[in-house]
Amino acid sequence: MQKRPFHLSFAFGAILLFFNFLNGTAMAQTKPKTIRVMTYNIHHGNPPERPGVIDLPAIAAVIKQHTPDLVALQEIDKVTKRTGQVDQLKQLAELTGMFYFFSKGIDFDGGEYGVGILSRFPINRGTRYPLPSKAGLEAEARSLAVVHVTMPNGEGLNFASTHLDLNNEHRMLQIKEINRVIGSKKADVILAGDLNLTSTTPAMKLLEQYFTRSCTENCAPTIPQDNPTEEIDFILLKKGSKMKVISHQVFPNIDASDHLPVMAVYQLP
Repeated sequence: MQKRPFHLSFAFGAILLFFNFLNGTAMAQTKPKTIRVMTYNIHHGNPPERPGVIDLPAIAAVIKQHTPDLVALQEIDKVTKRTGQVDQLKQLAELTGMFYFFSKGIDFDGGEYGVGILSRFPINRGTRYPLPSKAGLEAEARSLAVVHVTMPNGEGLNFASTHLDLNNEHRMLQIKEINRVIGSKKADVILAGDLNLTSTTPAMKLLEQYFTRSCTENCAPTIPQDNPTEEIDFILLKKGSKMKVISHQVFPNIDASDHLPVMAVYQLP
């Protein structure tokens, strides 16, 4: 058999390699990108079965294990005496290698107590919104933390973390304010947090005028951590978004807090 000249074989191989490269590049460019979102009430870093112990590395380990891009955190202490005057969110950011934003709820024990956000993406801006309560009724001040980030597809995203009141009258006012503040934003919005309500309460129906839960059927409970019975921690996407939820999971058998962490994965357009 006559052999193909070396230079022709080399040229043919180079052309084939080039087209394979182009094909691989095109596939990489069209591969759907995702964003991983977690919400976690960390109980100021205190594992319920270890009274008086503060274990932020355990919280950080949970976050690092599941590699979220954005994390909504609740019940965070900032330089309080209770937790050794540590800026807990800053320390969690250092332990996880993420950016952070804190939003105070109340002054507490020589420091502050509230909610926060960790982000794998640089935070373009962060805003704290105080949430209302009904006049004449005792209430703990609550807030909404909102950051704006740029997602891997180049689009902007508003990500919000909150912890609503136990009292339904306060909660209804707080949800109305949340709908007003972030329900009207033009960019995509994801809201996450400990809402202190279940999916069937009237307050959730009010929230669902603007948002869609990441899980709507057969959703796993999130509290308490050892034998969970209720789902009160949620991740919601503002209606009208082109993003699609592709998975929702509550991670069981984690005792770093009295809540279980929740994660949703969204496919970006």
